[in-house]
Amino acid sequence: MVGYGPEDNHFVAELTYNYGVGDYRLGNDFLGMTVVSSQAVRNAQKLQWPLKEISAGVYETEAPGGYKFCLQDKDSPKEDPVLKVTLAVSSLQKSVDYWSKLLGMKVYEEDEGKQKTLLGYADDQCKLELQGVGGAVDHGTAFGRIAFSCPKEELPGIEALMKKEGQKILTPLVSLDTPGKATVQVVILADPDGHEICFVGDEAFQELSRVDPSGGKLLDEAMAADKSHEWFAKCNIQKPSA
Repeated sequence: MVGYGPEDNHFVAELTYNYGVGDYRLGNDFLGMTVVSSQAVRNAQKLQWPLKEISAGVYETEAPGGYKFCLQDKDSPKEDPVLKVTLAVSSLQKSVDYWSKLLGMKVYEEDEGKQKTLLGYADDQCKLELQGVGGAVDHGTAFGRIAFSCPKEELPGIEALMKKEGQKILTPLVSLDTPGKATVQVVILADPDGHEICFVGDEAFQELSRVDPSGGKLLDEAMAADKSHEWFAKCNIQKPSA
């Protein structure tokens, strides 16, 4: 999990490495993440990371796996510099109805000309931007999901509403044990375009999402001990560089 602060009040991204997968086919479902940070821009310039200026003080860049990022060259007005995550949708109105009327998100901005709508649960949190693409949404082979935490007593109501409205439930409400830690309750849904949405009981999530002060050291040790190159060599497959 990587982010600019604790998961309790910051957006974080979960990066996964799957053994046996040499590459992924990206679809058009994830359109990018917007970060407001002059420091991020300076870091990219210092490391000679490819930056494309798309407007004054706004740059587009790309992660090693092909995912796009938009960097705004200014200081964030809030604690978390992650401004928004943008997802593609085939029908903007249908998706806005799902996320706002069923999942209770507030509509912050609408741009009919650009087929974009900005939604969120709170003013100081990362926002979700839905963008109409005028066609089908392709999830490729590397798609993930968006997760939210909420009081666990709200989870049965979320599941019941989706059943009543005939919406897709990928994983019915279930309790998942984490050895040595909390048992967390989750329900996983899918919106009209198949974007996966996980709602997690906040009480257990609070325990599971605590920042590990030695997290960086443990990650370095795990990567140093990684033997996946041996598996790729045995299977005569070139290991991906990132």
